[in-house]
Amino acid sequence: MPNPRLASRYAKSLIDLSIEKGQLEKIFADMQWLQQVVKSSHEFAGLLRSPIIKADKKKKIVDAVINGRVSAITSTFIQLLILKGRENYLPEIVAAFINQYKEHKNIYEVKLTTALPVDESVKNAVIDQIRKTSEMQNIELKTEVNADLIGGFVLEAGDKFIDASVAYDLKQIARQFENNDFVYKIR
Repeated sequence: MPNPRLASRYAKSLIDLSIEKGQLEKIFADMQWLQQVVKSSHEFAGLLRSPIIKADKKKKIVDAVINGRVSAITSTFIQLLILKGRENYLPEIVAAFINQYKEHKNIYEVKLTTALPVDESVKNAVIDQIRKTSEMQNIELKTEVNADLIGGFVLEAGDKFIDASVAYDLKQIARQFENNDFVYKIR
C-alpha cells in the first residue's frame, strides 16, 4: 500500500545527508537510474514487494543489481531500507527524492501536449514565454503527442492548466448546442 508520508521522510533524510556530504548531484543521478531500473524491470519491482523472499536474499540480489552503479551512500541507504523491511517503498522514495530535489533546485516540470511532434524552436519559444510570464526560470519541458487534440496544445505548469486545443473548442461548441443557446426559448 502506498505511503507518501513515509516516502517523503526517507527522501528528505537522504537529501539532507547528500547535501551534508556534498554529493547531492551524484545521489540524484543514482535516484534517476534507480527509477529507470524499477520502471523497466517488473521483476525487480516484484522482488522489492515480495513478502515471500527473505531479507538476506533480497540484499544479495539488490547488491548484484546496484553493485558499482550507484554511490556508497545510495547503496547503504538501500541496504538500510531492506534491513528495516521498507524495501517495498523504494520506488515511492525514489520518486519523492526526485520531486524534493527539483523543489530544492527550483526546477519546474512543464508538460506540453500537442497533436503533432514539435521541433526545438517551438519548445524554446514555449520555455521563453513561460519565463517571461511567470516566476519559473528553471524549466524542465516534457512533450507528449496526442492526436485526439486535432490541433493546438495543452500546457500544464504546476497548478496552471491551459487548454488551447481544437478538441476543447469543439467540445465547448457542442455544449452550447446542447444548451440550445441559439434558439429562443418559448414559454
